[in-house]
Formats: sequence, C-alpha cells, structure tokens
Amino acid sequence: MSVTHINANIIESRTESTEQPDCGLGHACQFCPREPECTLNKPRHEKLLIESRLERIDQIVLVMAHKGGVGKSTVSANLAAGLAARGYRVGVADADIHGPNQSRFFGFVGAHVRVTEQGLGTCDFEAAALEHPIKVGSLGFLMERDDTPIVWRDAYKHDFMHHLIGSFDWGEQDFLLIEMPPGTGNELITLCDMLESANVSALLVTTPQEVALMDSLKAVRYCQDRQLPVLGVVGVVGVVGVVGVVGVVGVVENMSGVTCPHCDGEFHLFPHEALAERLAEVGLESLTRIPLDAYIAQGSDEGSPDILARPEAVVAGAFQPVIDACVEHARTQFAKSAVQSLNGVFDENLESPLFEQALEGLAPEQGDAMCEQLKNMLGSESQRLAGNGSAHSDSDTNKR
Repeated sequence: MSVTHINANIIESRTESTEQPDCGLGHACQFCPREPECTLNKPRHEKLLIESRLERIDQIVLVMAHKGGVGKSTVSANLAAGLAARGYRVGVADADIHGPNQSRFFGFVGAHVRVTEQGLGTCDFEAAALEHPIKVGSLGFLMERDDTPIVWRDAYKHDFMHHLIGSFDWGEQDFLLIEMPPGTGNELITLCDMLESANVSALLVTTPQEVALMDSLKAVRYCQDRQLPVLGVVGVVGVVGVVGVVGVVGVVENMSGVTCPHCDGEFHLFPHEALAERLAEVGLESLTRIPLDAYIAQGSDEGSPDILARPEAVVAGAFQPVIDACVEHARTQFAKSAVQSLNGVFDENLESPLFEQALEGLAPEQGDAMCEQLKNMLGSESQRLAGNGSAHSDSDTNKR
C-alpha cells in the first residue's frame, strides 16, 4: 500500500535547486570528515537533504502532549506497530531530546548507528507479523551511554531536529511518526517550520484529569494556530491523542480505566467526566480510550509493542480507531492531491495545440460541442475521485 502525496512545492523547489552542484551525500555537513575544507554551499546542501527525505515520506504524524508522562512513547510505539501490522511502511523518529525512549520500546537499548554516504542508519525492528521492519531513529543511538543527560541550548536542539529528518536514512515510508517532547517549545516550532510543505497531522495524548487537560489542550491551541490537522484524541486510561500537523486528527484518551485481574470489573483511577466537555469546546472528540494495563508496561520494558504481543487483547482493540484515523486521513489527503493534479492535467490538455489541431477538421459547432462534452466528462471524473477517495476498504488499499 502506498499513500503517496503529490507535493508541487517540493518538486518545484527541488527542480530549481538541483541546477547547482551538490555533494549528494545523505547526511548533514557536521557528520562529514571533509567538512573543514569543503567549499560547496553548505546551507543549500542541508535544504536539499531535507527536501529529498520528505519526497519519500507520504504522511507525517506528530504525537504530541503538552504534559509529560501521559503516554506519548507508548502510543507512538504501539501505533507504529499497528500500522506496520497492516502492511504499511512505518518509521518512528524520536524528537524527545531529553528523554529519547523509543530505543527501549523497540528493544534497541545500547544500540548505536553508523554514518554512511546514504546518511545515519536507523535501527530496524522486525517481527513475524510485519511485512516491513519499523525504522527507528533516535538521539539515543548517537550517545555513548543511555544515562547521559542532554544539556543543550536551543541552537543545538534546532540542529538535531534537522538531523532527525534530513540525516537519518528513512527511505520510502507510508507513515513517519514523530514523538514530540512535552510542551510547545523549540523542537516543535523547528519541525513545524521544516515540514510546512509536507503532509503532516498531529495526535494529542493526555490523561483525562483536569490537571493534565489544562496543559494538553494548549497543544490543541498550538495546532489550530499553525493550522495543523488534528486526527483526534486518544486516551490511555487517561491518555488523549490528537493527530494532525497544522491540524489534529483526533484525541486518544490514555489510562482511562483499569480492569481487575481477579473479577474483570472495570474502574477509573482518574476523574474523566470533564474530558468530553473540554474537547467539545475546542471542536475535538476522543478517538478511543486506552486502558491502564500492566502488560503494556511490561512490553515496553522488554522492547516489544503490546499490540503485536497480544493482538486479541482489549488494548490492541483500543488502538484500532487510532490506526483507522491515520489511514483515513492519508486516503483523504491522497484523494485531494490526486484531484488537484488531475484538474491541472485536464486544463492543460484542453488548451494544448494538439487538441486544437484535432478539432480543426470539425465544424465550429461540433468542435464546441465536443469540448463541452469532454469538460463535463473530466469534471465528473474529478468529482468521482474526490467523493470516493476515502471509500476503499483496507484490503484494497493494502495492495501494492
């Protein structure tokens, strides 16, 4: 399955910039041993590098939470595994500089990557249920020890955000999930500026109690100000998730409840009555409620996403609406891009000299009638594509 988007801005920029020489290396200049004596245009190389990466990534989802400790890492890892289990090509970029935990969630604690001409390597997570490995990129792979604290000012954070997208060799991806750090600071601003020409959405994660919502909804306001699409809200027995860059796909309610292991009764650790009301105020609704489950924590510690280890469990079922929201958003974006592209092609062909030449042998009224008929046919096809772009089944769209 491919949900490739058509991005005229990137293509046009790429075409113009390739007229000048470039080294063609797949990593930033800071990683290059020839950097001190290199006389090429280094800022331009960084720009081309990011553009070339984004051309091969169809959908980017920012997993956000203004509050810390609400389950962004858990949601990111399991959402990635769920998408990959459906046959999609998925990458996970760990933008949480001060707490890069994705290495643990996928079993890569202590792993390191090398720099090649293609860029920084990723660690690839494989499982029997996955057609394609999940590519993981993290600052943790560049540190000597996992317990080394990151003490950086904003300039270094700005540079690493560019390395995360441009220097890591992501390859062809249907989805790239970016786990964001808490807050709406330098890392988020830098990435949103960098990704303005890409298909980006946001997924907000929060717990249902007021103290978490008070902070988490600030992330919603940020997405609205940046016009980022929000996929929705996800709740993990208290975690809420919203997907959409310059737009929110939805909210995931995390830690929303607990099932007793003895009697199977369900109860809530956190008050959650105000959640629906607060989400309605900002025009969002909860995508799902993810319960608090000891096996999720165990899977995270062991480096195996719980959604793969227990595909029939309640937790795995709770993630399905979030996966569906990501896929549906991708289909909708693809349909819109396809219609825009086809409309441009239709208009260009109707005005081409070859078409005009083909009509010369016809009477004027016949030529006008044929032009009108073609316009109506092409318009109907454009409307059909726009209306049916998201109506295909998973079995259809998973075929490559």
